[in-house]
Amino acid sequence: MGNRRPGPALLEVVVPARNEAGRLPAGLDLLSDRLAALPARAEVIVVDNASTDGTAEIVRSWRGPVPVRLLTCERPGKGAAVRTGLLATRAPYIGFMDADMATDLAALDDALALLREGRTVVVGSRRHAESVVEGYALPVRRLGAITFNRIVRDLVGGIQDTQCGFKFFAGPLGRAAARDLHTTGFSFDVELLAHCVRRGAPVTAIPVVWRDRPGSTFSVRRHSLQCLVDLARIRARVAGPLIPAPAPAPEAVLGPLPALPDRGLPSASSAGQG
Repeated sequence: MGNRRPGPALLEVVVPARNEAGRLPAGLDLLSDRLAALPARAEVIVVDNASTDGTAEIVRSWRGPVPVRLLTCERPGKGAAVRTGLLATRAPYIGFMDADMATDLAALDDALALLREGRTVVVGSRRHAESVVEGYALPVRRLGAITFNRIVRDLVGGIQDTQCGFKFFAGPLGRAAARDLHTTGFSFDVELLAHCVRRGAPVTAIPVVWRDRPGSTFSVRRHSLQCLVDLARIRARVAGPLIPAPAPAPEAVLGPLPALPDRGLPSASSAGQG
């Protein structure tokens, strides 16, 4: 089933890609098929982040069940690529995922259902009690991730995993947070979530099935110091007064929204945050 029907997309998914010619075709196959199965029109935005391989050409020649468009971000850094992609969206619901699709795409149904219920930030969490995590990194990297998330928990609404590459937002809020985003390196997720939290938006963490993929460029030894510097800068940026969250687009503007299947999710008023 495809959803290449006319009209605006309900959901836009950003995929940052730097030298991802090896992994991107399989990732786009998985993502396109899953989005096509949703009862709503969806589109993909791939942001080529200064690649030197065939990443851009793969996207230009892509043909699949959902629209996939290419943007270029010459400024290196995943944060810069995600910012470029989110600011190019127009849909009422937006988000981003890693090109390797390490997070099982079944979580898309849960994320969209919660956004439709009124949540404004929904993130995948590998440390959720119901998550299934396979082959998660070396022990030193895992310990570093736990320590990192404890340091930043007060900035991001108390969630336990800020670095899972699966984050979705109400469109107006996500675009507003992206406009304020300055961090280009591995800590960009923290700043993006912090800009949502300072606008009064709670962060909802959902369980995921996550499988480690080879090819990560993060090194505890080489990048830890820069992460600490970035965190100090982020704290300074979000230290100002609370900013009201942008109002979501009214349903009158969006038109009638198709029903999603009942997956037994808790209501927006009863589900826990973090």
